[in-house]
Amino acid sequence: MKKVAIVILNWNGRQMLKEYLPSVLKYSREEATVYVADNASTDDSLTMLKQEFTEVELIVLERNWGFADGYNKALAKIEAEYFVLLNSDIEVTPDWLKPMVAYMDGHQDVAACQPKLRSIFDKHRFEYAGASGGYIDRFGYPFCRGRIFETVEEDSGQYDETADVLWATGAALMIRAKDYWETGGLDGRFFAHNEEIDLCWRLRIRGRRVVCLPESLIYHVGGGTLPKSNPMKTFLNFRNNLTMLYKCLPEEELKPVMRWRWALDYLAAWEMLILKRNVGDFKAIYRARRAFKRWRQDFEADRRAIQASRKAEKIPERRGFSLLWQYYVRGRKTYAKLP
Repeated sequence: MKKVAIVILNWNGRQMLKEYLPSVLKYSREEATVYVADNASTDDSLTMLKQEFTEVELIVLERNWGFADGYNKALAKIEAEYFVLLNSDIEVTPDWLKPMVAYMDGHQDVAACQPKLRSIFDKHRFEYAGASGGYIDRFGYPFCRGRIFETVEEDSGQYDETADVLWATGAALMIRAKDYWETGGLDGRFFAHNEEIDLCWRLRIRGRRVVCLPESLIYHVGGGTLPKSNPMKTFLNFRNNLTMLYKCLPEEELKPVMRWRWALDYLAAWEMLILKRNVGDFKAIYRARRAFKRWRQDFEADRRAIQASRKAEKIPERRGFSLLWQYYVRGRKTYAKLP
């Protein structure tokens, strides 16, 4: 058994695997065993893997469990000290794993980490999904060193120092197996979107650290499953983000933050309709609010358990300002300009 297990979750991703899996095998096999967990694909992904990538370990799941539970089901079949959850549309670079393994070995208080992500289409620019490490603002809006909303910066080394973050991207997340299971893994009810932020926030509540290690570099296609403007993606992002807030917010902040989010979410919905003429996303936000209200009671036990596990009263990587105010009113479009 190798110390590191790289696990790529696949659903109908034959072309992505064929194009990007070779780099993962070339630059990772010394340190890690590479697995592909197939989420009941209907294309010929499995046939192609068996014929062309015989060195890959296959895990075949009986149905499409989504991103979150797909990983839970797959990781339950693997023994390793560290899991690396890696998207199928990732191109890795030489020695990308070594800094992360060395840092985790030397810092037992760190539960998870991520490399720096650049765009595969513009290799000098950060990639949207994780850039150089993630944070959230007071109201749950995520942002990164190198990306705020739709503003993605060019990488000129401005965020090359190792940094504690609130969340590491699910596109390339290294996590101790022990921490993964003790924290409960990814929340399978989310299906996809915000699940890695939820997991990392739960880790931080328990007093465990999450870091970004920019000396490790990878390139990411991004948007490989759903395009950015997609009603289903909008629905999942809003529903899951609200659920994450309900689970993880401290008691004294729960009601005021959720009141603000009620107003901000409906404002976002009407902006979609009036300014962007986007009826699909307008409806998706309303559906997400209704879905959250319907299933909120299902997470009451989760909330109690998470709050009971709280060791960190103050989590500095959850910033106290409003990102919307800073970005749209104050004009602060880059991470370095934020308070």
